Parts: sequence; structure tokens; C-alpha cells
Amino acid sequence: MNTTLLIASNVMLWLGFIGLAVLVMGLIRQIGLLHERSAPLGAMMLDHGPDIGEQSPVFQVDDFYGVPLAVGQALTPGRPSLLMFTGPTCPICAKLFPIIRSVAQREGADVVMVSDGNAADHRKFLAEHDMGEVRYVVSAEIGMKFQVAKIPYGVLLDEQGMILAKGLCNTREHVESLFETVRLGHPSLQKYMREKMVQPADIAPQLH
Repeated sequence: MNTTLLIASNVMLWLGFIGLAVLVMGLIRQIGLLHERSAPLGAMMLDHGPDIGEQSPVFQVDDFYGVPLAVGQALTPGRPSLLMFTGPTCPICAKLFPIIRSVAQREGADVVMVSDGNAADHRKFLAEHDMGEVRYVVSAEIGMKFQVAKIPYGVLLDEQGMILAKGLCNTREHVESLFETVRLGHPSLQKYMREKMVQPADIAPQLH
């Protein structure tokens, strides 16, 4: 009697173990599919202001230190430019600044920080950050021309001043995606991911 109960309990335990293993394998597969479909989104492009593929407007301004600067064209011949619209009191902007410098340096791009606000806040921001080669401009006009509603917002220009990519940048992935979309040949990473999801196998064959 005890032997029969022991055998039955072992059989039930093994059946339960096999069932649990099958369930775990199914969950692992679903998590893998979810991870593939929810790849990190790039900078969110807002359909306002000068569009991708258009020539950037050029602004003849002085940077914060009074040095003349043409925003909207190449700072260095043959190099792209990254316009980053920020604010001196924006905590995300402050956290993102070293990332912007790092990504731009790796990609061989010049950076122009375009900001707005009062002079005291700008002086405090500049005192707390090593600008290096980054140019810092205070201009509400440039932000209004690009119709920037939220910051930090990036606009990537090629060496001729044409707009290659743009979008809201809250993370390193967002900043990197501005350059990645150029390599992928798409106006935004979101559009690339949408087109990638539509495969030929997903299209029903036509009946003749």
C-alpha cells in the first residue's frame, strides 16, 4: 500500500515537473518575442519646423562668450553638426550633456547647444560642465524656427547643413539613434522598426 502511494506520488511529481517545464519554455519564448518587438525606440521625431531632407535655416549669432557663430551650417568643413536644444535648469539636459559630447566625438560631429533663459542660469550651467569644443548659444529665435516644444531636442545636420535626423532625446539611445537612422537610410528609428516588422512573408499571396 505504501509502495503504491509512493509510486503514485512520484508519477504525479514528475507530471507536475514536466508541465511546469513546458510552461517555463513557453514563457521564455514569449519573452523573447516581446523583447524583439519592443526594441528601444529612437529619438521621437516631432513633425514641426524644417523637415528632414530640407536645408537648415542659418542664424548668424554670437555664442554665450560673444564669439560669432553661424548656426545651421558646418562649423568645421566636412563635419556634420548636432544642434541640441536644451535649458540651463533642465535636469535631463544636465545629465545628458556628457553623453552628447561622448556620442558626438565618437561620430565625428560638432555640437552646438542652443538654450534659452536668464544669464545667471546659463553661467551656473557652464560653470558646472566642461564644454570642451561644444559651442553654447542663447537664442529663443532658433528654437522657435525649429518649433521645438520639448527639450532636450536634437537636430542632426550634414556637412552641407541639410537636416538628416531630428527628435526628442532623453537617453543615450535617443542621441545615438539620430546618427543610426542616417546609417539605416530612414528618417527615424521608429519608421525603420515599423518597416522591418512588415516582412514579405507577412503579406498574403495574391490569387491569380
